Amino acid sequence: MSLSVAAQSNVAEEVAWVVGDQPIWKSEIEEQYNNMQYERVSLDGDPYCIIPEQLAIEKLYLHQADIDTITVPDASVMAEVEARLNFYITQLGSREKVEQYFRKSFPEMREAMIDMVRNNYRIRQVQTELTKDIKATPSDVRRYFASLPADSVPFVPMQVEVQILTLNPVIPQSEIDDVKARLRDYTERVNSGESEFSTLAILYSEDKESGMRGGEVGFLGRGHLEPEYAAVAFNLNDPKKVSKIVETQYGYHIIQLIEKRGDRINTRHILLRPRVSDNDLIAAVNNLDSVRTQMVDSARYTFEEAVAYFSQDKDTRNNRGRMVNEATGTSFFEMSQLPQEVAKVVAGMQVGDISKPFVMIDPKLNREVVAIVRLTNRIEGHQANIADDYQTIKNMYENAERQAMLKRWLEKKIAETYVRIEPSWRNCEFRHEGWIKDSSKVSGEAAD
Repeated sequence: MSLSVAAQSNVAEEVAWVVGDQPIWKSEIEEQYNNMQYERVSLDGDPYCIIPEQLAIEKLYLHQADIDTITVPDASVMAEVEARLNFYITQLGSREKVEQYFRKSFPEMREAMIDMVRNNYRIRQVQTELTKDIKATPSDVRRYFASLPADSVPFVPMQVEVQILTLNPVIPQSEIDDVKARLRDYTERVNSGESEFSTLAILYSEDKESGMRGGEVGFLGRGHLEPEYAAVAFNLNDPKKVSKIVETQYGYHIIQLIEKRGDRINTRHILLRPRVSDNDLIAAVNNLDSVRTQMVDSARYTFEEAVAYFSQDKDTRNNRGRMVNEATGTSFFEMSQLPQEVAKVVAGMQVGDISKPFVMIDPKLNREVVAIVRLTNRIEGHQANIADDYQTIKNMYENAERQAMLKRWLEKKIAETYVRIEPSWRNCEFRHEGWIKDSSKVSGEAAD
C-alpha cells in the first residue's frame, strides 16, 4: 500500500492489524510515523509496511514480558521521559510549540511517552534474557572471522590507550560554607512546612537528572549509592524530615526518605557543588605542572607512581591511571569516545608523551578538574584482523548469534500467535515470514 493512499484515508479508528488479542490502530501507526519524521529517522521502505510490523513485533515481546513478569523501575522510566521532553523543548523553542507540533498537551505526551519508554525497557530485558547464554569460544570467533567475505571485514578506526592523572582544584572554605548555608536554608524551609522538598530539588539541585523528578533517585541498594550517602540515607526513618548535610565526591547533599523496601531505598536529594574560581584552576594547573616536571625532566616519578601519589580520581588511580572505555570494557578508545578535552590533547601526541596540564570537565562528576595524560598506545586505523582485533570480532560474532537467535524466536512466536492483517495493509514485503495466514489454519489462538 502506498504512503499517499494511506495518508488520504480519514477513518478515525481503523484497525490495521490484530496480534493475539491486541489491535494495532491506524492512529498508532500515524503517530509513530509523525514522531519518526520529527526525529529524522529514515526507513528503508514504505512506512505503512515497516511501522505496523515493528509494532506487531513489540506486542510479541511485551506478551513474553508479561509471562516473565518483567517490571521496570519508575525512576528509570521518568528520567528518560523528561530527557526526551526537554530535548523537544530545546529543539522547538518552547513547551507551547511542542504541543502545537505534536497536537497534544504536555500531560498527554508524557503519559504516552511513559508507556513507550517502559515498553522499550521491558522489550530489551526480554531480549537480554533470551540471549543471555550466548558465549563465544576462541574457535567460534576464528571460524566466524574466516567465513566473513572480504567486503564484510570491518575497518577499525584508530584506537588509543591513555593514562590520566587528575587533580581537583582547592576550593576556598568560604565557598563550601556558602553551599552549606544554602542547604541548611532548604532544610529549614522543608522542616517548617514552608516548601516541598521536591519543589526545591526541581529549582535548585545541580543533579539535573534527578532534579527533574523532584530529586527522586529511585530504589537502589547500598552498593549503587555513594558510601557516605548510603550511610545517612539508610538511617532515615521519617519521610517528613531532612537529613544532615552529606559530602560525597559529587558535592554536598541533603536527603529525604521516600520509602524503604528490604535492602533497597528510594530517596530524594538536593545536590550543590562549590564553585571553582579561575584562580583556583590556575593554582591547580601550576601544581600539576610541577608534578609533570618531576616526571619528564628529573625522572623523580614514573607516571604510575605520580598517579598513586597525586591523582584524585579513585577509579583511574586504582587502575594505574589507565582509562577504561565503558562502552567496550577495554582500555582502547576511538578518538570520538574520549572526553572532548582529552581527545584534543591526545591527537597531537606520540606514544610515551606526557601532556601539559589542561582543564577538563570530569564526565562522571560534571565539574572542572585539571589533568595530564600519557599516551601509552596507538593502533592506526586498519582492516580488522584476528590478532589485533579479537574483541571486536568476538563482539561481531556474538551480535550475529544474538540476532539469529531472536529471529528464530520471533518466527516461532509468529507461527504460534493469532495474527490478522486487514486486506488494505497486506501488500507489503515484511522482514519476517508468517504474518499473513489463512484464518482457518492458524495454529495458535489469541495471545493471553
